[in-house]
Amino acid sequence: MTIVQSLVTARPRSRKALIALAACVTPLVSGCTTLSTWLPSWLTAPPSLSSLLPWSHSGPKVGPLPAFDAKAAAQLNWQVSLGGSGGAGFAPAVRADAVYAASTDGALVSVDPATGTQRWRSNAGKPLSAGVGADESVLAVGTNKGEVLAFDGSGKPLWQAKVPSEVSGPPKLADGTVIVWSLDGKIFGLSAADGSRKWVYQRATPPLTVRRFAGGIVTRGALFSGTAGGKLLAINVATGALAWEGNVATPKGATELERIADVTSLPVIDERQVCAAAYLGRVACFDALRGTLTWSRDFGSLGGLALDNRYLYLTDDKGAVQALDKATGASVWKQDKLKERFPSGPVVVGDYLGVVDTEGYLHLLDRNDGNLVGRLPTDGKAPVSQPVAAGNAAIWQSAGGNLVSASAK
Repeated sequence: MTIVQSLVTARPRSRKALIALAACVTPLVSGCTTLSTWLPSWLTAPPSLSSLLPWSHSGPKVGPLPAFDAKAAAQLNWQVSLGGSGGAGFAPAVRADAVYAASTDGALVSVDPATGTQRWRSNAGKPLSAGVGADESVLAVGTNKGEVLAFDGSGKPLWQAKVPSEVSGPPKLADGTVIVWSLDGKIFGLSAADGSRKWVYQRATPPLTVRRFAGGIVTRGALFSGTAGGKLLAINVATGALAWEGNVATPKGATELERIADVTSLPVIDERQVCAAAYLGRVACFDALRGTLTWSRDFGSLGGLALDNRYLYLTDDKGAVQALDKATGASVWKQDKLKERFPSGPVVVGDYLGVVDTEGYLHLLDRNDGNLVGRLPTDGKAPVSQPVAAGNAAIWQSAGGNLVSASAK
């Protein structure tokens, strides 16, 4: 029995600082900008209002590199230039047989995951807003005009489809379906064979929303995806039917700005539960089959989550890296020595936990106690999204237009 079959039958630094930037915010429905103008550097490109932002290069200086007891060695496996930049909608698609990446200028690259050797380079022919999603035979990217472009495993065009608004995160490919998120809050299921629409899921969106790195995870026929407004959805990949929805965070406050509680990063899942984090809200874990709440904690997080066999890891909205017991949500350790270096969301790197800071340093933490044990300089630029685990390595796209792979030994 698949998870979906079971599901269907089972049924800134501070809130004050962010509210002070209310002038940066406009409703999605107006066609103006959303909160992307003041997200951290690892979620979006450097903002035009950077002089106002505590995490920007033109604001307070980046803190010094903290001292650490070197117990682990980190190594740069490879670095590949993409020839263009990325943003919040860009993350590499990491597979056992290939790593695919795209950039805003339309570049598409396939590299060997072990060596970084470029296998092919192509161009979509259009500026991109999101990419890339991939399975064993199809790659997909999106544009700010709502175009979904598909390519085969050698980078040759296959088909083009259209959704009503900008594609807002890397498409996800699973079970013959290309799953696409649009900026107006809709989720589309397109045929991987020809791009025809199989289903669409839509719900009302709040008046204000973070321009977020939309996306989801797929396992055994189920799509798990967060929404604006703080929901976590479980959706049947084949039909688009909603199996359950859970409240990660409930919007609160007197103004629309205070009520922003969007799920802004990818959920994580193990055999029994799925967890998600809401912006200025909570981290919550749910039973993966029934959607019942297992536990929740009041931590705001933008950077994303990581799981191992014991702990759930997050980088909170103050820049501290934390470990929680994944069964109960109890705090295990907290590492805040990197908070003035604005670390990314965490990634499991072999026996260690990794975060990448705004100057491109990979920091290794002991997963048992959070102590800093290793460090590696890379290209000097912040990641544009949460690093992706790839065996014993972490792979990410940098604001310098590079695809980087590093590991611990």
